[in-house]
Amino acid sequence: MKKVDLADCPVCSKLEIDDEGAFLDDLKCSIKVYPKNELIIRQGDLCDALYLLTNGSVKTEMITENGNVLGIEIIKAPRPLAPAFVFSENNRLPVDVTALEEVEIMKIPKAEIMRLMTTNPDFMSSFMTHNANRTQFLINRLQLLSIKTIKGKVAHFLLEQVIDSKKSFSINRNQTELADFFGVARPSLARSLSEMVGDNIIAINKKEYTVLNSKGLRELLV
Repeated sequence: MKKVDLADCPVCSKLEIDDEGAFLDDLKCSIKVYPKNELIIRQGDLCDALYLLTNGSVKTEMITENGNVLGIEIIKAPRPLAPAFVFSENNRLPVDVTALEEVEIMKIPKAEIMRLMTTNPDFMSSFMTHNANRTQFLINRLQLLSIKTIKGKVAHFLLEQVIDSKKSFSINRNQTELADFFGVARPSLARSLSEMVGDNIIAINKKEYTVLNSKGLRELLV
């Protein structure tokens, strides 16, 4: 398994780690490896520690009240998993977390997180910044889910990918994964994408998407 530098993790980026091995020995954490397709965390599990994905990638999904599976996101190491819930009064994890490949998870007890915050203000700052960024992500996710039409959901998602007027970009999801992300049936998504291509609003080449008509995309949001 490819080793990932802990300093690349957004909540650890400001930690001064000269000897990572000694740092981990002092941290009182536990490390566990999970095979591909293993359910790592179940929706509703108690969150009494910070889970750091240190190797591999996972997908997060939410089971809705009507029993549908809603894909939330794909997370690649190194990243924390639902860090804000460590300090929530209702600290039940909101999603299922499943390994997309062999992964390594570091579990850091809440008491150790508190110790790091009191001894290293930069860690506390990074932790708070990351949680604030995650809040913004969830707001955008709610905006997408509030859109009624499939084409509107696709348009909202694609417009978020356009950065600095770059009209072409890769999306690291196949159509099945995109359908889960939008909470729609795959055939319905495929039909909507095909119609958007036919209307010369977008072009698709495998996982490469190109926005041909930004105004047309925005008109689909209403």
